[in-house]
Amino acid sequence: MKTTLITTLCLMVALAGAYRLQAAGPDQPKELIQQAARPMTQPTMKGAQTMIPGDAELRKILTPLQYKVTREEGTEPPFNNAYWNNHAEGIYVDIISGVPLFSSTDKYDSGTGWPSFTRPLDPAAIVNKEDRSFFSVRTEVRSKLADAHLGHVFNDGPPPTGLRYCMNSAALRFIPKDALEKEGYGEYQKLFK
Repeated sequence: MKTTLITTLCLMVALAGAYRLQAAGPDQPKELIQQAARPMTQPTMKGAQTMIPGDAELRKILTPLQYKVTREEGTEPPFNNAYWNNHAEGIYVDIISGVPLFSSTDKYDSGTGWPSFTRPLDPAAIVNKEDRSFFSVRTEVRSKLADAHLGHVFNDGPPPTGLRYCMNSAALRFIPKDALEKEGYGEYQKLFK
C-alpha cells in the first residue's frame, strides 16, 4: 500500500510538467518535443515485473489525449502531434510502462502525419491484434506490458521490412540519444554509434 502510494505520488509529480499533446504541432519548439512525460513505471530492461497503474490512476496522470489514444483506441490528428516530424536520434518508449518500442534509426517520413517506423526495437514488446473498426480490417499494435493502443501496422512500408508501423505520438515518449544513459536506457546507445 505504501509503495503504491509513493509510486502514484512520484508519477503525478513527474507528469505535472508534461506538455499538452493537444497543442503539439509542426512548429512546436524542439525543447517541448523532447520533454515528454516520465514513464508511469520503471522501464523493464530485463523482463522484470512492473506494476502498471489502474484505470483511475491513468485518468489522473495522462493527458486526455494520451488516455483517449492508449485506453480508448483513439487516434491523434495527423501533422499535429509531437513526433511526426521529429528527426532527432533516440528511442521511443511506451508512455505508460516505459518499455522501449521504436528507434529513430527505423523511423521514416511516410507522408501520413504520424510517426512511422519499419520495425519495433523488440517484436516481443508489442502485440498485433485484428481491428475491424471503421468498416475495414486493419492490424492494431498494442504494447504488451501496458496493453496500450499504439497505432496500426500496414504492409505498405519501405524496405527492408515492407512494413509501416504508424504510431500515435500520444502513446510514446521520446528519449533523445544524449539522455539514454541518464534515463536508464544506456544499453540502446549502441544503436547510434
